[in-house]
Amino acid sequence: MKKILSCALIASLVITCSPIHSLQASAQSVQDLNEEIKNLEKEQKVKQNETQKLEDKQNETEDKIKDNKAEQNKTQSDIDTIDEELTNTRNKITAKENQIAATNKEIEDLTNRIKKLKVEIKELEERIEKRDKLLKDRLRSIQQNGGEMPYIEVIFGSQSFGDFISRSISINKIMDSDKEIMDQQKKDKATLEAAKIEVEDKKKKIETEKANLEAQKKELVSLKQDLDKQMTQKEAIMDKLEEEHNHLEEYKVSIEDEKQILANQAAAVAKAKELAEKEKGRLEQIAKEEEEKARKEAEAAAAAKKQASENNKSSSSSSSSKSSSSSSSQSTTKATTQSSSGNGMFTWPAPSGTISSPFGHRWGKLHRGLDFAVSVGTPVKSAAPGVVIQTNTEHGPGMSGYGNVILIAHSINGTTYTTLYAHLSSMSVSAGSVVSAGQVIGNSGNTGNSTGPHLHFEIHKGGWSGDRNAVNPRSYLP
Repeated sequence: MKKILSCALIASLVITCSPIHSLQASAQSVQDLNEEIKNLEKEQKVKQNETQKLEDKQNETEDKIKDNKAEQNKTQSDIDTIDEELTNTRNKITAKENQIAATNKEIEDLTNRIKKLKVEIKELEERIEKRDKLLKDRLRSIQQNGGEMPYIEVIFGSQSFGDFISRSISINKIMDSDKEIMDQQKKDKATLEAAKIEVEDKKKKIETEKANLEAQKKELVSLKQDLDKQMTQKEAIMDKLEEEHNHLEEYKVSIEDEKQILANQAAAVAKAKELAEKEKGRLEQIAKEEEEKARKEAEAAAAAKKQASENNKSSSSSSSSKSSSSSSSQSTTKATTQSSSGNGMFTWPAPSGTISSPFGHRWGKLHRGLDFAVSVGTPVKSAAPGVVIQTNTEHGPGMSGYGNVILIAHSINGTTYTTLYAHLSSMSVSAGSVVSAGQVIGNSGNTGNSTGPHLHFEIHKGGWSGDRNAVNPRSYLP
């Protein structure tokens, strides 16, 4: 392929010219530079439009980040509210559980009390049964002896007045005792029955209270489950918002990186334009000098011809003129041949036989360039004349994963290209540096996301835009 390099980007090269320049070649060079300057001005406008679009994207992203942050704050507030409700609900559940435990203890105590009362009632019933037997025996004895007569016989059987008094008191005591036994029997039985009824009522009341507490606990547990579900949903929303926020922040950083790259590209274009204008001025000056020199040579030739005519040496003068014209023509042809030499748009940045990984998709994503398996410290060369857009260090901001990396802008046939050289161990140029084809710009290395020492080389048609405009470098190399 015929290699045509922009004069604007090779102003730093040592330009060697033959002693005699063709006016036609100079005019053509100035015309090429004018065209190149127009292309660079167009490129500047393109960069300005791209910068404005990036600023719009950045503003839009910042608005999205603000909205996301506001949504995060609202969601966090909801989470805090739900968390507070959950804490209160848990405390209520704990209080209900404590009340239920206390109620269970009370029910247990009452159950034990009922058991004890049953034992006491049984013992009392046994005593009552014994008393009943005693009374029945006494009554049976009375009935067998004719009702109350035995008491009278006992009294009238007294031997003396004192014995009479003594027997009367004894009989009264027996009768009072019988009456007391009967009254106590009724009283004890009534007391136990009342106590049993009271305890059973209290137990029923406490069991009802326990049932209410269980129902309240069930409601609280149901509420807690609802709150847990709400919390899970809110936490999922928060996770999604945080993930979205991280993506937006990463996108914002990528936009900032792209803006920086674009600004550096714009600076490179501006510098290229400045160099082109300087080169244009130099060529115009050369053209003026050549024109003046040609005018003087023409005058001198005319004078010589006139003198020769006068001296009758016109044939010798004609031969000299043809020889001069032939020499000039040969010089012009030779310069044109030299300027059009070459068989690729770009030259090899590293030895061509060391390609270890081609351009194309691998591991689920695009491998944007070529990998050259070269050892650490191998010289890396600029693939074409250009202006360094920017350099990034391994631990510096932007161009994450590339390690030490250099980006160079080139203008070839009116089209802008960007080359990238990554994972370098060292860099010998900086932003704004003007480089020539084959110039050493650094040394290969193993920095950034690298699996081993190598050079990663990319070509982008236009400014660097990641996957969007990456082209296969192999198509542009010799």
